[in-house]
Amino acid sequence: MAKSAQKVTLSPSRDIPFDKLVLSQSNVRRIKAGISVEELAEDIARRGLLQSLSVRPVLADDGAETGKFEIPAGGRRFQALSLLVKQKRLAKTTPIPCIVRDANSTILAEDDSLAENMQRAALHPLDQFRAFVALREKGQGDEEIAAAFFVTPQVVKQRLKLAAVAPALLELYAEDEMTLEQLMAFTVNPDHERQVQVWEAIRSSWNKEPYQIRRMLTETSVRASDRRAVFVGVDAYEAAGGTMLHDLFQVDDGGWLEDPALLDRLVSEKLQAEAEAIATEGWKWIEVSLDLPYGYSHGLRRLSGDPAPMTDDEGAAHAKLLAEYRALEEEYEGQDEFPEEIDVRLGELEVAMEKLEARPLIFDDEEIARAGAFVTLDRYGELAVYRGFVRPEDEPREDADVHSGEQASDGQGAELSSASSADGVDHGTVITSAGQAFSVNVPDDEDDCALKPLPERLIMELTAHRTLALREAVGRSPDVALTLLLLKLVNDTFRTSSSAGSCLEASVRHVYMSAQASDLKDSVVAKLVDDRHAEWEADLPLGDDAALWDYLTSLDQASRLSLLAHCLSFGINALHEKVNPYGAGISADGLTRRMTQSDLVAQAVELDLVEAGWEPTVDTYLNRVPKARILEAVREAKGEGTAQLLDHLKKGEMATEAERLLKGSGWLPEVLRRHDLEALDGVEGQGASDSDTEQAEDVDLPAFLTADLPSNEASMMAAE
Repeated sequence: MAKSAQKVTLSPSRDIPFDKLVLSQSNVRRIKAGISVEELAEDIARRGLLQSLSVRPVLADDGAETGKFEIPAGGRRFQALSLLVKQKRLAKTTPIPCIVRDANSTILAEDDSLAENMQRAALHPLDQFRAFVALREKGQGDEEIAAAFFVTPQVVKQRLKLAAVAPALLELYAEDEMTLEQLMAFTVNPDHERQVQVWEAIRSSWNKEPYQIRRMLTETSVRASDRRAVFVGVDAYEAAGGTMLHDLFQVDDGGWLEDPALLDRLVSEKLQAEAEAIATEGWKWIEVSLDLPYGYSHGLRRLSGDPAPMTDDEGAAHAKLLAEYRALEEEYEGQDEFPEEIDVRLGELEVAMEKLEARPLIFDDEEIARAGAFVTLDRYGELAVYRGFVRPEDEPREDADVHSGEQASDGQGAELSSASSADGVDHGTVITSAGQAFSVNVPDDEDDCALKPLPERLIMELTAHRTLALREAVGRSPDVALTLLLLKLVNDTFRTSSSAGSCLEASVRHVYMSAQASDLKDSVVAKLVDDRHAEWEADLPLGDDAALWDYLTSLDQASRLSLLAHCLSFGINALHEKVNPYGAGISADGLTRRMTQSDLVAQAVELDLVEAGWEPTVDTYLNRVPKARILEAVREAKGEGTAQLLDHLKKGEMATEAERLLKGSGWLPEVLRRHDLEALDGVEGQGASDSDTEQAEDVDLPAFLTADLPSNEASMMAAE
């Protein structure tokens, strides 16, 4: 006869006041794990107690029940309730749902505690993902879900992303045919069809690693770290309608750009815009290419430009960086190696100094007009421009190659023939991109309203005038000469840095002016210097050191100072020179220091180049600068109205008429002005602007300015 199955009897449940409960010493959980008691207390306060406590009556020594109950299973819930009571958020007498085990049960308290902690199954991750989706569909946001389950919003985003994988793949994951890491890899691309295709392609392969899944899902996309993406910028790509892929589970370097065609178009457009901006520099041609081939410059002549000098701010910044670098080197000189943080700082200083020392090159305008440039990207996604390449067909032709029949009647046919492609007047810059060539009309220098820097050769000639005038002025200013000499000697004695850049060669070594205008030797100051030199030379007993010593000691103090000033003046060097950053010649910092110091001397001797005899003529200045500079000079000297009268003239006529208008005006180019007088000049210039009309009316106009105009129109033009 079959035995009947024994019926199961469950322990009864009842509500027990909180103050009748105590934690059992039989609870097997000793080590904290999972969420904290504080987080559990907040969860109970929010949604109530979801699971009853398992308790047993506490017995007295005689076996009678004491009215207290111990808790072998549910200790963390009890601790969370205790925290709520302590915070006065729960009353001590609040009834707590409990399952009461018989005090005489054969099941030990430790057995209950162990079973509760071991025989419960953790929630499958997929169930958690789907639960988050259900909460989202019912109106809860990421922040609310994160707060409810004590996780970060990023974790919620990750779980929701996992739940958005193709349903077929989720079922495979639920059946343990796919690992969680593989499932996470599929989230990089939201296309369910593509996800399934990739899984079908690799499911029988030996390589089912997550990185392989990511690679296959993003193989038609472009990484955000790609140089094209760096150049365009992800923001610009998205603004143009491009979409992105992101991996929420791994560092993805900014993600992937899904539309390579759009990215390539944006790269092409931006490179084209950069090329058009560079075309304003006057290059004959510009070639645009994402990747320049090896030997792209083969057969082309490379122009040798001059590095642009540092500005005052850049020079000061470089000096500050260098001072810090040398101070750190001296501080740690005796150590075998630098501390890590010092080594890092030295590297940062080197990079910053190299960035300042990498100066752009300045090319001759005539060379620019026949040369070209390459525009591309470097490997870091930065714009790279290689300027100054001349093609063989653009080289200037020699006189011998020009047939006599092609020469112009004025004898300048050869020059005109070679310059016809380099005059910048009738030819725009030809930009070639992706095999397509088109011209960009660049305004000619002569008609360009923007003021470009003066030609370096002209600056050198102008500063030669200034240098000679300074020599003459210092030669008759003993006090200034003495101060200048002391300045040089003090610098040499008390400063550890090189004296390069001083405007005084205190040897004294006669400084030769390699660049000078043809009229310099016949100028007023040249005659004054020569006359003073001849007077001293006639009195000095040269050739006999003993006699010269006696002569010098016999001079009175005033004569000695005068002779000192005269000799010292020949060491004055206020010349602008080409900068050479590689050691030979003068550096950018040295040139800046020289010109600044020479301005101090000019102020001390109250140098006035107008009194020294310099005037803006066709040869000395006006024919050497663009039309915009000529108009600027007339505008500053005579007012806007007068400048407008010349605006329509050709370059030669404009220069001639400007010379007549500027004669006796006292106008000087900026390089010849004293900086301490510039503010005053600005005020006077404003006064000239305020009286433009009156000045224009007073101008004696030549016939060609008023030709073919009725008299009333001529007067109206003058009034303007």
